[in-house]
Amino acid sequence: MTLTQLRYLIAIADCGLNITAAAERVHATQPGVSKQLKQLEDELGLQLFTRKGKSLDGVTDAGARVLERARVILAEAVNIRSIAANLRNEEHGDLRIATTHTQARFALPPSIAALSRRYPQVSVHLQPSGDAEVLALLEGGRVDLAVVSTSGAAPASGIALPAYRWNRVVLMPHTHPLASLKRAPSLAELAALPLVSYDSSVKPESSLRRAFAAAGLSPQIAMTAADADLIKTYVRAGMGIGVLAEMAMLPDDANDLRTITADALFPTCTTWILLRRDSVLRDYTLDWIVQFAPHLNRADVRSAVANGTPHPPTVIPHWRQNVARARKASVE
Repeated sequence: MTLTQLRYLIAIADCGLNITAAAERVHATQPGVSKQLKQLEDELGLQLFTRKGKSLDGVTDAGARVLERARVILAEAVNIRSIAANLRNEEHGDLRIATTHTQARFALPPSIAALSRRYPQVSVHLQPSGDAEVLALLEGGRVDLAVVSTSGAAPASGIALPAYRWNRVVLMPHTHPLASLKRAPSLAELAALPLVSYDSSVKPESSLRRAFAAAGLSPQIAMTAADADLIKTYVRAGMGIGVLAEMAMLPDDANDLRTITADALFPTCTTWILLRRDSVLRDYTLDWIVQFAPHLNRADVRSAVANGTPHPPTVIPHWRQNVARARKASVE
């Protein structure tokens, strides 16, 4: 049994039992992956997958148990390499981050740029996805960390470190009747209009839907998108009133869009950095975390990973505080 065989096994499972896709993921050939799988099954004396003709059809009970342990073994192999790299003071490697489109587009660039300046030999690989896909990537060991948001408790997956709090805004073209309001629109006023928001807004557990439901209202979702830039594009096209994260608004958007804070309408959200339990962080990963969330203490982050329990900071800064601090620093 080899680590390569276990890596191929996990790739097959994570690629929906598609050996060709698994081979592409691990940079191998399809015959090579099939050969290694057969050798592993022969050594174990077990069928790890059920077959239908020449295709894999399912994971056997034995395969599920082997996969569970294989993930642990490969994770520990990565940890050993990370320990060795840190002890050698290596400043090269990869940082794989799964996150949402909004975080990747609007929140992460300054911290990633700072990491690149400090560690020019570190390659950063962003995987923008929906919240569910982001968590699956982390749990499957395909990324080093995840950045996601919730409107309530921290995600149950991994170790959650709070990065910042944020609120939603509503936006519309300057020519829209709501744009002349000197106040935030009410939920009743929004419920009477078509809305454009994130894909997650159609889910029953969406905090946006729950806010309307608590007021006895039902929103008219005219269009959804994963990308905040697309939401703004279709608001400009007249599809409806936009509801999106405040960090997605750029100075140039004010040229043709009216933005109104909606703090009183929808719950405050928190963006979290999620780490895999029992993982060993590369030094550059730790540096990125404290760059992205400066209120987090390096020692506390290491302790949280080692003990599997985060040490909550006393105060979680708001996105607006981060923006103000960045502007002040640029002036100085």
